[in-house]
Amino acid sequence: MNESYKNAGVDVEAGYRGVELMRESVRSTYTKGVLGDLGGFGGLFAPDIAGMSRPVLVSGTDSVGTKLKLAFQLDKHDTVGIDCVAMCANDVACAGASPLFFLDYIGIGKNSPEKVAELVKGVAEGCRQAGAALVGGETAELPGLYDVNEYDLVGFCVGMVDYDKRIDGSSIRPGDALIGLPSAGLHSNGFSLYRRVLTNPSPELALEMLTPTKIYVKDIASLRETVTVKGLAHITGGGWIENIPRMLPEGLEAVMDIEAAPVPEIFRRIMTEGNIPLEDMYNTANMGVGLVACVSALDAGKSGYPVIGKVAEGSRKIVLW
Repeated sequence: MNESYKNAGVDVEAGYRGVELMRESVRSTYTKGVLGDLGGFGGLFAPDIAGMSRPVLVSGTDSVGTKLKLAFQLDKHDTVGIDCVAMCANDVACAGASPLFFLDYIGIGKNSPEKVAELVKGVAEGCRQAGAALVGGETAELPGLYDVNEYDLVGFCVGMVDYDKRIDGSSIRPGDALIGLPSAGLHSNGFSLYRRVLTNPSPELALEMLTPTKIYVKDIASLRETVTVKGLAHITGGGWIENIPRMLPEGLEAVMDIEAAPVPEIFRRIMTEGNIPLEDMYNTANMGVGLVACVSALDAGKSGYPVIGKVAEGSRKIVLW
């Protein structure tokens, strides 16, 4: 035992215990590509490229953000790991890629093995939903940088797609339809605003706000089996206004029918209690739509999702009506 380091605020023994507590959760995510086991300096993964003419790796990284403040408030730490995976895996899937593996980083004020194990339990659940293996991570005890009861949670995801099957928006044309896949709630962005408006939420409201970000990997795969998906937009920070145009080629714009996508009550409450302009809400929140897909107008009816907009000639922006 390193008493000198422990006296400085870092308990390496707690770190060892945390690894043992998380071991079963981590192993539950392993796919056939995983080589080795938990504890190495780097995670090894052998991707299956059979049948691919030009395999391409797609990567993404993100954090949970200030949504973690609600986890601290409720002392509930087993779901924010799902958010961490979702924010990365959904971005990777927007390129048409299948997530292969994931790594997490936890910076924490005081290492509680049980709390860290709960965090990793959530990460593992997110990885299982995304079909990704949790091949490694890092827990850093950082006294003085974080409060003893607080932490940060960051992730990194790598996926793969055959180059000819990627989704890059290049085939999008005027007249194509934009369909909306429902969100699970607030997801994991905009919480600096949400928490300013909904100060001291009740435990019930806080739990609703803590609902994990939906992982769309399987939904995208199922949708691609039914229709040709031309473009995808993950609705995170920047809401509809920033994210939907990102999938469009130059010379096109998205004309959105906000009446076609019912807005869940929690978004209406935030807008009303915070006296937030409608455009600001659509530039911050997902407003009940966590993913937007572009398909041909003929395919829209086969998708199973509502049409919430269309593509028109324009200046790579979004028009709300």
